[in-house]
Amino acid sequence: MNTSRDEHVKDPERTELTRSDIPRRSPSSDELVFFRTWLRAPLVTATFLPSSPNLSRALAAAIDPSIPGAVLELGPGTGAVTAALVERGIAPDRLILIELMPEFSERLRDRYPSARVITGDAFSAPSLLAELGLGPLSAVVSCLPLYGRPPSWRQSFLLDLLSLGGPGHRFVQVTNFPASPIPIDRRKIEASSSPRIWLNVFPAVVWTYRLAK
Repeated sequence: MNTSRDEHVKDPERTELTRSDIPRRSPSSDELVFFRTWLRAPLVTATFLPSSPNLSRALAAAIDPSIPGAVLELGPGTGAVTAALVERGIAPDRLILIELMPEFSERLRDRYPSARVITGDAFSAPSLLAELGLGPLSAVVSCLPLYGRPPSWRQSFLLDLLSLGGPGHRFVQVTNFPASPIPIDRRKIEASSSPRIWLNVFPAVVWTYRLAK
């Protein structure tokens, strides 16, 4: 494995939420860090504020905590959706968080010391996970800006990550556009969408994808 990628290795036997896993949150500070990062790298960060509580809860609500396995979050930023996942019942030691921006990764690692935080390119998640050699995933939650990639790449990315899950595994993606950000081949993919979530800096829709039966 490439040792240049930053990672916090957790004890795989831990399943309890400990006091050290309760996030020490400062929303105003998070918003300031997010805004400064967006000013420096707008094409990478994609938005200038973290996901709203309404959107974060909608993304977390699409996840079933009872399905065993790790939950992969792509582009967690300062952890707004991460906090909603923990509130949903996902123990932090089940979380794999892949975040490109080091300043965001540091905050995530501080708040969720038992989570596995990787500073790296979330678009390379399939190869990163192959290097980790993990068991089947429970779910993937993505806040990545997918429209900058070709449609065929987006579909392959989805199918690669869905193939790493067990029964009930799903891929959850947020978008500000009305249509699915990933082309849906009904022979391979089942998809559904949430009502539009208006209480966000940009109104958003949550899409949920599964492998077709």
